Amino acid sequence: MESHGEVDLRGFMDEERKKINLPRRLSFGAHHNSSEPNIYNIASPRPSSTSATSIPLWPLSPETPWTLSPVRTSPSQPLLYHCIASLHRHEGNIFSITLTKDFIFTGSESKRIHVWKQPDCTEIGYIRANSGQVRALLAYGRMLFTTHSDCKIRVWNVSITENSRPKKIATLPQRSPFSLMFLRKSSHQHRNIISCLAYNPEERLLYTGSWDKTVKAWNVSEKLCVDSFVAHEGHVNAIVVNEHDGCVFTCSSDGSVKIWRRVSGENSHILTMTLKFQLSPVNALALSLSPSTCLLYSGSSDGLINFWEKEKMSGRYNHGGFLQGHHFAVLCLVAIGDIVFSGSEDSTIRVWRREEGNCLHSCLSVIEGHHGPVKCLAVSLESDNLVKCMLIYSASLDQTFKVWRVKIYPIEKPNSEEPVKDQQREVVEFETSPVLSPSWVEKKLQRDHFQ
Repeated sequence: MESHGEVDLRGFMDEERKKINLPRRLSFGAHHNSSEPNIYNIASPRPSSTSATSIPLWPLSPETPWTLSPVRTSPSQPLLYHCIASLHRHEGNIFSITLTKDFIFTGSESKRIHVWKQPDCTEIGYIRANSGQVRALLAYGRMLFTTHSDCKIRVWNVSITENSRPKKIATLPQRSPFSLMFLRKSSHQHRNIISCLAYNPEERLLYTGSWDKTVKAWNVSEKLCVDSFVAHEGHVNAIVVNEHDGCVFTCSSDGSVKIWRRVSGENSHILTMTLKFQLSPVNALALSLSPSTCLLYSGSSDGLINFWEKEKMSGRYNHGGFLQGHHFAVLCLVAIGDIVFSGSEDSTIRVWRREEGNCLHSCLSVIEGHHGPVKCLAVSLESDNLVKCMLIYSASLDQTFKVWRVKIYPIEKPNSEEPVKDQQREVVEFETSPVLSPSWVEKKLQRDHFQ
C-alpha cells in the first residue's frame, strides 16, 4: 500500500486548525444551581473564548479545560487520527454516551446528564434528574431515554432551541394510584440496575435490559410495559434491535448472545436462536446493516470480538470468526458500515475495517490516550466521500471524556514493490502492556472496576 505522505498529513493538520477555535486551556466559569430539580436552562452555543460576556442559562460545570494533541499516524495503515478535546470530570465515572444530530449527552454517577454541542464540543449545560447512576442513554429523534439508580427510565423531549427547554415526558414505570396509596413499587419495575437500552421506531417499543436478568418492552406512546421476560442466567449487559426485521439481540455475563422475535400480532417475545461461542462474559453488541449484509458483533471479557453473518435465505446467523487484538475485556462496540470501533479494559480503542465482499477484517489503528478502561463509545460520521471522516467520543473509568477526529482512506491495491512487513515488530507491539492509572489498578484488584 502506498504511503499518503507528508502532504496529506500537513493538509489534515491545517484543516483541523481551521475547524478548532478552542484555546489550549479553556474554562467555562461557575455553574448555577437550579432550585427546581427537573427544570433546565439552555443557551445558544457560546463562542470559544475566555472573554465571552454572554451568560449561559443552563448551569455549567466549573473548570472544563479542553486540550489538543498531535496527529498520530500509522506507516502501514491508511488512517489518521488525533484527540481534539480531552476533559477530566470530577463527578465520577462516565457510564454512557449518546448522540443526536446536534448534541452529545453523557451520563455518569451523578444526577446530571451533561449536554455538549456537536461537533465543536462546547458545553451547553446539563439536565438534572432526581436519581443518579445514569448507566444507559439512548437518543432517537427528539426523545432521550435515560436509566437511573432507582431502576426507572426517564423520557425527555430534547428538541432544543434557543427559546425552548428540554422537558421530561414520562417516568417508566408510572405509579398507579394503588401503588401510591400503599407505597409499593410497580410490578413492572426492574429489580436491579438497568444496564442497556434499545429502541424499535417501527413499533415504538423501547427495550431495557437489566442486571436482574430480564428484558422489558415498553410502549412509549402508551407509557406501559407490554412484555417482560427472563432473558439470561446472568446480567443483561447489552441490547440492540435490527430495525429491518424487528429482531432483538441480547448478551449477558453468562457468556451467551440470544436472538428474540416479537410474536406476530402480540406483545410477547420468543427466543429464536442462542449464539454461544465464548465462555467468558459478553459485555457489548453492535449491529452492522447494509443492503447486502447484516453482521452482529459481540465483545467479551477474554478480549475477543466475535461476529456472525446473517444468511439471506434462512435468516440464520452463522459464526464468521473473531477479531483478536485487545489485551483485556472488550467493554463497548460501535459499527458504522464496514468500520467497527471497540473500546477495551486495556485503555485502548481499536478501529477495524471489513473487506468488501467477505468477512475478513483488519485493524487499522490502535488509539491510545486513556489511562483506564474505555467504558463507552459513540461515533458520528462527518463525511463519507472518498475519505471517511469521523468523530469518536470516548469515556474511560479514568474519569476522562475525549473526542477524536479520524480520517480513513480507501483501500489501495497492493503494490508488488511494497516492503515486507516487519512481523517481529508487530509481535512486539502486540505484547506491549498498556499504561494504566494506579487508581484504576487498585480498583481492578478490588474487582469493582466497572460495576
